[in-house]
Amino acid sequence: MAFDNLSEKLQNIFKGLKGKGRLTEADVKTALREVKMALLEADVNFKVVKNFISSVQERAVGQDVLTSLTPGQMVIKIVNEEMVNLLGGSAVELQLMPPSEITLIMMCGLQGAGKTTTTAKLAGKLKSKGRKPLLVACDIYRPAAIDQLKINGEKQGVSVFSMGDKHKPLNIAKAAMEHASKNGYNVVILDTAGRLHVDEAMMEELQEIKSNLNIHQTILVVDAMTGQDAVNVSQNFNDKLGIDGVILTKLDGDTRGGAALSIRAVTGRPILFAGMGEKLSDLEPFYPDRMASRILGMGDILTLIDKAQAQFDEDKAREMERKIKKAEFDYNDFLEQMHQVKKMGGISDILSMLPGMGKQLKDVEIDEGALSRTEAIIYSMTKEERSNPDIINLSRKKRIAAGAGVDISEVNALVKQFDQMKKMMKQMTGMMGKGGKRGRFKLPFGF
Repeated sequence: MAFDNLSEKLQNIFKGLKGKGRLTEADVKTALREVKMALLEADVNFKVVKNFISSVQERAVGQDVLTSLTPGQMVIKIVNEEMVNLLGGSAVELQLMPPSEITLIMMCGLQGAGKTTTTAKLAGKLKSKGRKPLLVACDIYRPAAIDQLKINGEKQGVSVFSMGDKHKPLNIAKAAMEHASKNGYNVVILDTAGRLHVDEAMMEELQEIKSNLNIHQTILVVDAMTGQDAVNVSQNFNDKLGIDGVILTKLDGDTRGGAALSIRAVTGRPILFAGMGEKLSDLEPFYPDRMASRILGMGDILTLIDKAQAQFDEDKAREMERKIKKAEFDYNDFLEQMHQVKKMGGISDILSMLPGMGKQLKDVEIDEGALSRTEAIIYSMTKEERSNPDIINLSRKKRIAAGAGVDISEVNALVKQFDQMKKMMKQMTGMMGKGGKRGRFKLPFGF
């Protein structure tokens, strides 16, 4: 994640604070100087850092903090609260018109920020919420952008309106609105042209669209990996065009991440979504409190729950619980659970959201390919073997290993792991039956 280095530095600073029984004002100021350096190194805007440290210090050196039984924890709590405020305080949703009306959204940003892909991601997100979106290809300067939008729109099951590259973007947008009105679309998303830098011609084109059409939301797509430049771009677009919100892309990349901590404070505009991967499903609502928790190494359990519940089928879960109780859990069920883990982003992604795991995972190589090999082994089994694991003997294992292209030791390891997991799950289900409640969130079995 973008904040891994910052997170590690802050955790080390806080470890020093918690290690002291009593804190003096000098202790707090020394720790905050280190926090200040960590933020600056993460490319957070220096004015933002100055105001942030000032706010924390004002609260942290108060008598009620320094004389408390756990002053270190109190300082960390204050840092967390101020970071949440810095990121915007609370989540801001994309403002949409009622479903009976058409919401017109204009996407803008520099070339390379991931705008066209993000536009398709947003359309998919809105479709899943029950809206009927229409993507509009307004980037007439890059034919590849039109093709990319069409391909991604098809993957998302969302229609794309295009008039090629011979018409003005404004005229394309007007024609798209007419098309949407006649065909029952209630969200129109304009994918406008990007440039390598902010220039007058680009701004004039966007201003022309905005002055001739009733744009409900102007969304800026910003590449988090560009650091301080991302803040400058956001400020430029907001000053010249007026933006309603920001979508940060590539927050899963190896970047210092300071843009996310600066954009809200500098522009006054909220971060609406965060792009956390290359897949079209990798667009998450931006929650300041959850992001602050991840930055401070406290994990992000709520986002993990959201991801799991997006893949959660209550009927399937009930049937799975029944199978486990009766010891009928088989390799088909195991495969289903693996698919859920993949859809949630993989094991690394899941573990990174657990409190305190980020630092522990830093030097640990998680073999995501092991999931694929396990899949191959299960797919090499016959239907009968998958449904009835007890019949898998040595000769069957040899055939399965050959079919999957793995050593028999990997098949043996899977069979052993599966048997142990079945026993453990049956015991856990029994314990939950005594005092547990139905409907409680559970991670996919075995992971």
